[in-house]
Amino acid sequence: MEDLLRLVSQAVKQNIDWSGIEAALSSFVIPMSRTEQNPAFHAEGDVWTHTKMVCENLGKLDAFRTLSEDQQQAVFLAALLHDIGKIPTTRWEDDKWTSPNHTQVGSKMARQFLWQKLGLCGTPEKQQLRETVCNLIRYHSFPPHAIDDPDGKRKLLAIAANGQNCPMFTIELLCALCEADALGRECIDEYDRIHMAEQVQLCREFAKESGCYDAPYPFPSAHTQFSYLGRKDIAPEVELYDDSWGEVILMSGLPGTGKDTWIKEHYPELPMISLDEIRKEMKISPRGNQSEVVEIARDQARELLRKKQSFIWNATNLSPMIRKKQIKMFTQYHASTRIVYLETDWNEQLRRNACRADAVPEQAICRMMEELIPSEAKESTCVQWICV
Repeated sequence: MEDLLRLVSQAVKQNIDWSGIEAALSSFVIPMSRTEQNPAFHAEGDVWTHTKMVCENLGKLDAFRTLSEDQQQAVFLAALLHDIGKIPTTRWEDDKWTSPNHTQVGSKMARQFLWQKLGLCGTPEKQQLRETVCNLIRYHSFPPHAIDDPDGKRKLLAIAANGQNCPMFTIELLCALCEADALGRECIDEYDRIHMAEQVQLCREFAKESGCYDAPYPFPSAHTQFSYLGRKDIAPEVELYDDSWGEVILMSGLPGTGKDTWIKEHYPELPMISLDEIRKEMKISPRGNQSEVVEIARDQARELLRKKQSFIWNATNLSPMIRKKQIKMFTQYHASTRIVYLETDWNEQLRRNACRADAVPEQAICRMMEELIPSEAKESTCVQWICV
């Protein structure tokens, strides 16, 4: 798999070895070549044909050539994987091929592949490359629609805010990928292809005007950012009064990452609500129904929140939906939330987990990896990504 990164590095120098890339990505290339697309916007045919056209168009763009070599490698790798989500999501519906939610699904698939197969995990540098690629895949369908979206500025600022924990990722890189995506296809009506590329250019100008093109928007405070991105009707440039009394720490990370050790080292004085501990006390299996466990944890949290007592919520919290439910409760009690997302090297993680008295089966961890989405900046007043 190290060959793939070497091939990507070679490709950004305008020497694309397609036979080598296809061998390195055979688990994706074969099903992509069998996945159909709507001919109105993809008359070139299957997903892999489109992917190759995107990559070849990418190297011709000024917006790509002006990027640093590291940025070019991230965008090219994202271009190779940008539509892998179409493999499981494509279906025939209303007399046409459609691929609903393929960007979100593809981002998860790419994360699992880059993490487990390419070893892009456990260090800030590897994490940054992986999550830049995943963010590019996740949001590559938005720029052509940004200028027409009534909430386009807020969404752009939310996407750009991911650069706070992943500095390589910017709207500039996203637009480079999207322009290549628009040009790397054949449409029944050529105007559709040209129009899509023009819409990406308008998104560039929109992002520049909005102050989030090559870096996250400089909100006057973390509270203002969380409130604005949470859809409060406020101006992003005006600091909002913060009425929070303190902070709750919400842990996030796969089993075996070292959350308990990190908590003991950094917050030994704070009360901790641990779902693992509640499960042990209740004699409930991690594979059983967790509703009672979660409700007990939430009751404990409410008791501490009423006392205005900071504490730690310790669980895996792998998906935005799960995190949002807890953060909503904390916010209702006027507490701010710090999400602490931990990750480590994949092999080290499996080793640590195996050493635990209550080790989680490796197959279960792999299934959890499929659902993992590291916390985005918009989710909370503070988000930290830490490699341990």
